[in-house]
Amino acid sequence: MWGVCALALLSQAPVTQAPTPLPPARALPASAQPVVVPPVRENGWSALTLEQRAALIADKAESPLAERLLGMSEKFLNTPYVLSPLGEGQGVDPDPTFRLDAVDCLTFVEESLALGLARGEPEVPALLERIRYASTPTYEDRNHLMEAQWLPNNIKKGLLVDVTRRYAKEDTVSVTKTLTPRTWQSKSSMALQLPRERQPVGTFTLDMIPLDKVLEHARGVASGTILVVMREDLPLKATRITHLGFVVQKKKRTYLRHASRGGYNRVVDEDLETFLARNARYDKWRVTGVSLFEARRPPATLASQPAPAQGSADVGTP
Repeated sequence: MWGVCALALLSQAPVTQAPTPLPPARALPASAQPVVVPPVRENGWSALTLEQRAALIADKAESPLAERLLGMSEKFLNTPYVLSPLGEGQGVDPDPTFRLDAVDCLTFVEESLALGLARGEPEVPALLERIRYASTPTYEDRNHLMEAQWLPNNIKKGLLVDVTRRYAKEDTVSVTKTLTPRTWQSKSSMALQLPRERQPVGTFTLDMIPLDKVLEHARGVASGTILVVMREDLPLKATRITHLGFVVQKKKRTYLRHASRGGYNRVVDEDLETFLARNARYDKWRVTGVSLFEARRPPATLASQPAPAQGSADVGTP
C-alpha cells in the first residue's frame, strides 16, 4: 500500500477545507472570457493497440539495456502521478498488478525495468514480479523499503549493480540506514501494516554522492542509470530514500526522468540542476545526496520464472 514515494509524503497529507460558498448568479460582462481547460496529455502507451504494444516490446529486444530503458520509460512521459497505483489485486492492497495509465516514482521505474528487460510481452508479468517482491507476490513479501529490501534483493537477483562509486570516485561517502523495533512504532512505519515478523531490523549500508557534489559528476553518468534520492536518517522513518528516476543525457544537459508529485503531477524530464536545487531547499527532512544503480539483464532462463525463495540469481549483463 505504501511505497517509497508514499513514505516521504505521509506527513504532507492535504488538509480538507470547507468549500467556499458560491456567489449569487449574475450576468458575465461582455469582456469576460471562458475558462480554457488545458488538454489532457496522453502518454505514449495510450494510443497503442494490444498488438502494437506487444510488437513494441518485442522490437529490438536484444538492444543495449540502457537504450531499451530509455525507450520504454519515454512512453510514460505525461502519465499521471497516482500514489501507490499497483498492488496484489486482492488482500491488503487490491490495486491492479500492472497498469500503464498511472504511476508513482517507484512503480514508474519498476514497470520501465520490466518492459525494458522483457524480450516479449509474455515475460513482463514475471519480470515485474521479480522486481517488486522478495520471492512471492504477496503484500508481506513486497519490497517496501529501499535500503532493506528493494535494492539489496534486486542486487542479489542480478538485476541491479551499485555504480555510485564508479562515477563519483573519491567524492563517494558511505552512509547507513538503521531500523530498530522503535522505528516500527512510528505512525509512518505502522502505516505499512507489516506483521512484526516481516518488519526488517538492522543497519543497511549504501554509497552516496553528497548533494553538493552531484552536479560535478552528473554529465558523466550514463543515460538509463537509476538515480535514488536520499535524505537524512531519522530514527522513526523506515527509509531515507524517498524518490527515484532515470538519468537522461540530452542536448548537453542532464535530466531526471521521473514521476513527480509536486507541480507536475506526471512523468516528466526535469533538468537535474533544477531538481537538485529544489531538493536542497527542503529543511523539514533534509536531502543529503543521491545513489546510482545500473540495471542488468537477468540470465535468459530466469526472465520468465518467478523469483527464487532463497539464494540469488547470477549477475546479469548490461
